[in-house]
Amino acid sequence: MAKAKTRPMPSRKRKLTEEAFMRLPDDGRKYELVDGVAKEVPAGVKHDVIGIELAVRLKPYLKEVAYIAGAQAGFRMTSGNIRSPDLSVIFKQSLPEGKLPEGFGDRAPDIAIEIVSPNEDMPDLMRKIGEYFESGAQQVWLLFPEQRRVVLYNAPFESVVLNADDILTTPLIPGLQIRVGELFEV
Repeated sequence: MAKAKTRPMPSRKRKLTEEAFMRLPDDGRKYELVDGVAKEVPAGVKHDVIGIELAVRLKPYLKEVAYIAGAQAGFRMTSGNIRSPDLSVIFKQSLPEGKLPEGFGDRAPDIAIEIVSPNEDMPDLMRKIGEYFESGAQQVWLLFPEQRRVVLYNAPFESVVLNADDILTTPLIPGLQIRVGELFEV
């Protein structure tokens, strides 16, 4: 009787679990867990400075009602991905018992803010916007430093484009008024 020939199985890269993702060594870069793979997210010093400047401007309006988290905070999306917006606004009322989680957030932040680098992958960015909304975000802001522009999303396909001389306001943060161009004066 002839033996059946066996073909070697193609090697598959194992998907990272959340636990394995957390154990990866810190190499100073920013990563998100996307489809089981640690994906580097573009960032830099100017990028970070813009985020901190925005956080400083937001804090007086939010100190009683929300927390502001930086780029190292991760949030579990309903897709299973772990996303880390450059800046996150988390309203206390949306947290169980008003308490922050020790690890990753179990939903998207109420406002997810991304500072877009020139080499950012736009299809991935659009996917992120969808994931944020599917996972509980109320708004997503995209800041484009090169164009001095903010695109404010109220839903995945509903956006408002604000240019340098426009005033950034949102009903989610009563009283907030920031001239868009000021966000990029670094």
